[in-house]
Amino acid sequence: MAASAAIAEGTPVSRPAAPAKPAPVGARRTFAFICMVFGMFMAILDIQIVSASLAEIQAGLSASADEISWVQTSYLIAEVIMIPLSGTLSRVLSTRWMFVISAGGFTFMSFMCAMSSSINEMILWRALQGFIGGGMIPTVFASAFTIFPPEKRPVISPIIGLVATLAPTVGPTIGGYLTDLFSWHWLFLVNIVPGIFVTVSTYLLVDFDEPNLDLFKTFDWTGLAFMAAFLGSLEYVLEEGPNNDWFQDEAVAVLAAVCAVGAIGFFYRALTAKQPIVDLRAFKDRNFLAGSSFSFVLGIGLYGLTYLYPLYLGRVRGYSSLQIGETMFVSGASMFLMAPVAGRLSRSLDPRVMMAMGFGSFALGTWLITGLTKDWDFWELFLPQVLRGVGLMICMVPINNIALGTLPPERIKNASGLYNLTRNLGGAMGLAIINTVLNNRLDLHLQRLHESVNWARATAVETLDAMTRTYQGLGSDAGAAALKTMTRLVRQQATVMSFADVFYLLTFLFLALIVALPFVKKPSAAASGGGGH
Repeated sequence: MAASAAIAEGTPVSRPAAPAKPAPVGARRTFAFICMVFGMFMAILDIQIVSASLAEIQAGLSASADEISWVQTSYLIAEVIMIPLSGTLSRVLSTRWMFVISAGGFTFMSFMCAMSSSINEMILWRALQGFIGGGMIPTVFASAFTIFPPEKRPVISPIIGLVATLAPTVGPTIGGYLTDLFSWHWLFLVNIVPGIFVTVSTYLLVDFDEPNLDLFKTFDWTGLAFMAAFLGSLEYVLEEGPNNDWFQDEAVAVLAAVCAVGAIGFFYRALTAKQPIVDLRAFKDRNFLAGSSFSFVLGIGLYGLTYLYPLYLGRVRGYSSLQIGETMFVSGASMFLMAPVAGRLSRSLDPRVMMAMGFGSFALGTWLITGLTKDWDFWELFLPQVLRGVGLMICMVPINNIALGTLPPERIKNASGLYNLTRNLGGAMGLAIINTVLNNRLDLHLQRLHESVNWARATAVETLDAMTRTYQGLGSDAGAAALKTMTRLVRQQATVMSFADVFYLLTFLFLALIVALPFVKKPSAAASGGGGH
């Protein structure tokens, strides 16, 4: 637009900074980008918005315990396939049409989820919602690093970083409130009006690039099939494996084999096809490789802790979904307040120093929780959650800038899909490891406690006798009731100890990242952006 007009009038290319000349164009693009960011917020929010309300959805749809988990799993599997595919589709369709289709399709599928009358319908619409809506996430990241010049990134990068980390954190809070005040249907109906607004505004305002429909002629359908088999099966194995004894479960074992075959086919096509479905050459860029690696680990901290806190509060403390949401809000508030500070720090600090501060905040927060007991509630979890929120924001901004800020504009769309995929895969792998460690350590601690709490230990016998006297009103059942209570207390203590072990593991992980930072090359000056073409 403005640049093209200048060239047409014979303006020398070397003439400095024409970008801000027509202010309305800058304002229009900025507003269009904000609308896109809001669409991304909805897509990421919907990953976790159902997590605190699965029991209500299960009751409303008469679903079994095994079926209800697919309300979340189907969304995640479909989304993880779309995220790397979005780079190719965005180049084919243009940013405008890619986002319009994603936002409009996501909104329609949200309506269909709310109208579901059976669990099978819900799973279908949730999968389509995740697949179509997943295209919004990397498209926003790519747009941020192509339409805005480098000097604007201390403002833009914290915005997208805030949304990418805040949305999954506040998802349980918003979901808990909506379900408690209205019904589970509003988990999806809440997307309708904002979704229509984002779709229409994107159609009217976004003009960042042009479609290239010729790319459809060389579209790698075989590569797409292999990628879907690889990533979809991988997500299922990571989601279901820890709870089904991994390869002892037939479905997990079969899909692990499908994942292996899909991976071989996908990487072969990616390296040999004329126009691969995903261009892996971005990983040759050292900064992109480093940023994506840190994004992978950040996904563990983002999704792992978003999972662990509610699990402890529900399983040990017996909190309702609304109480869990209110407790978890602390991290979200910390991120929101920290975003402008992270933007300012990114102007003056080495990104490696910022990441060290962020991972240090993470490590301190998880280390504080290693002293966890069965009585911890809001105030004991307050400081660790603040440290988590601060750490997320301080880490996210430099990681974004390292990964995407130095790439040439023509490579950012594809790289953005890969970058966002690493964060999601990090979260999925982190949850699988966390669940496996929780289960294994629970068994170990139960075994040790059962060895300690026996008839040979006077303390155990005295405690059981005291409990029996408490239940004397039950008559002959007093002893059985006391024994049942003792068993429950032993299991509760073993559960708390297994949570503490996981927090120790996360502490060591984040400390190891700090140790690795000196080996990361300081990124050179950011590549020029702002052209959008």
